[in-house]
Amino acid sequence: MKNVPFRLGLDLQGGSHLVYEADLSKVPFGDKSSSVEGVRDVIEKRVNAFGVSEPVVQINKSGDSYRIIVELAGIKDVNQAIDMIGKTPLLEFKEQNTDAARELTAEEQKSINDYNNNAKIKADNLLKEASSGKDFATLAKENSEDNYGKDAGGDVGFLADDSAFGHLYVAVEKLVVGQVSNKLIEQPNGYYIAKLTEKKEDGVKEHAGHILICWKGAERCTQEITKEEALKKIQDLKTKVTIQNFAEMAKANSTEPGAIESGGDIGWFRKGQMVEQFENVVFPMKVGTISDVVETPFGYHLVYKMDEKPNVEYKVSEMFIKKKTKTDILPNQDPWKFTGLSGKQLTGSTVQFDQNSQPEVSLKFNEEGKKLFGEITARNVGKPVAIFLDGEAISTPRVNEAITDGSAVISGKFDVTEAKLLSQRLNAGALPVPINLISQETVGASLGNESLQRSLFAGLMGFILVIIFMVLYYRLPGIFAALALLIYGTLVLFIFKTIPVTLTLAGIAGFILSVGMAVDANVLIFERLKEELRIGKPMSTAISEAFKRAWPSIRDSNTSTIITCVILFWFGSSVIKGFAFTLTIGVLVSMFSAIVITRLFIRLFVNPEKEQKRLWLFGVKKPQDNSQTK
Repeated sequence: MKNVPFRLGLDLQGGSHLVYEADLSKVPFGDKSSSVEGVRDVIEKRVNAFGVSEPVVQINKSGDSYRIIVELAGIKDVNQAIDMIGKTPLLEFKEQNTDAARELTAEEQKSINDYNNNAKIKADNLLKEASSGKDFATLAKENSEDNYGKDAGGDVGFLADDSAFGHLYVAVEKLVVGQVSNKLIEQPNGYYIAKLTEKKEDGVKEHAGHILICWKGAERCTQEITKEEALKKIQDLKTKVTIQNFAEMAKANSTEPGAIESGGDIGWFRKGQMVEQFENVVFPMKVGTISDVVETPFGYHLVYKMDEKPNVEYKVSEMFIKKKTKTDILPNQDPWKFTGLSGKQLTGSTVQFDQNSQPEVSLKFNEEGKKLFGEITARNVGKPVAIFLDGEAISTPRVNEAITDGSAVISGKFDVTEAKLLSQRLNAGALPVPINLISQETVGASLGNESLQRSLFAGLMGFILVIIFMVLYYRLPGIFAALALLIYGTLVLFIFKTIPVTLTLAGIAGFILSVGMAVDANVLIFERLKEELRIGKPMSTAISEAFKRAWPSIRDSNTSTIITCVILFWFGSSVIKGFAFTLTIGVLVSMFSAIVITRLFIRLFVNPEKEQKRLWLFGVKKPQDNSQTK
């Protein structure tokens, strides 16, 4: 995972620290907490739109004042972020849009025609230049209007006839390698110029049809017949089906969805596109034959091999010149339209329970909202009415009947947590909770980089010193511990990337601390091993006893550390949480490295008979003489 970067926090990557104060002057006292929670949730959604890694959005209450702290690591356009976050949440009720789409005006149509004429002229000129021998990749990088041209010199790789670039595949089929298409390839979105750069054959492609009889329990099967009944039916069909009547038999008997239209024809396919059992039968068959009964996870099949051809793939380079279309001027019509009902008319939302103890979300409107909501529900009975917060649908309940009393209930298969979240979002848009920016602090990336480099250097020095101490003091076991420590470090960093963990200075401190703690278990094991060897126990027995007797101490000490980390994570702020989280990961992996990896090294590389005579390798000079002790 060397190409996967670590996720860095605000203090290392740089970014912005914003503090907002919520204006709750118009919010009832009992609704203040839930309203601020709803606003925090909205801000988190807005921040996520920036792609910020692990944004921190938290609430801080001081007396009657509620503040929302936002940390944006690596954000580039701070002003845009402030503008987005600073808006009061917008709640809208929308209904399905059935209005006819607007048509282009004569002027708009003329602008499209003029643009496309110029695009055609540009594409023709590029085709002439490419055909004259000019470097295709250079032309693509300088002129192509898609990413393949700009970034890869037009190279789109190897294409099969069923790829998304099927039009390019068809255009180069009759070309020789190195040749450019002799005419433009026109598509609805623009003009393409193609060049064939390489050709290869990769196996064969098959054209086949099948009759499927599935049984209850097979994948994607809706039939109620048993497996035995399905087998009997397919065997009976085998005696009746011929090449001439195959399509009709498939339409009449196949349980495959769409068989009535396709007649069982599944088209062309190559290796890897069908299940293994199906391919193992089809590819060795002769063209024009029908197979015996074939069993797959989907049921029983009779397969008719219609045709076979080489699977030819072409490596293609392309240039693309865009055309304008109607959608460039008239975007696709929004499927929802605003009804006029918004958060201004919604007085509040709460979670309640129905007679079956299932959670549901209640809505209550003011007088204006009561009238609007009654009209909306009356004309949308049996249809959905969507609730949007900041342009995103948060619920699309279906209207069962006209509601004229100004209150409604959203019910569905959600749990209490989901119901509370929906209620919070509704309240965020319903209750007037504007937020004001009262503090902004920008953290420079240079400061973060310097802190990171110092932290990494400190961690590396600690790592090296621990290894030196272990090797000098414990000798051969110390070497094993050092190797286990290297594996430990690799595993921890892998976990940090995989989860991924946002690393702050506090988080790195937790990791560095865990490096020292990683050898604690080894110290306990090796000290116990030395004691066992000093009293004259055989090497194999001493190793077994060392791990066995050291385990309770290792378990208890690490468990107490993990419990402390859990408490810090549960009650601490974001910085403390990062420290606790990385330390927890380090402790858990350290237990694994000491108990499993170190023991494995000892078992692999220690010969009990030989090492019994070389106790100095384990830091033991000479075992005690038990006979003198007696």
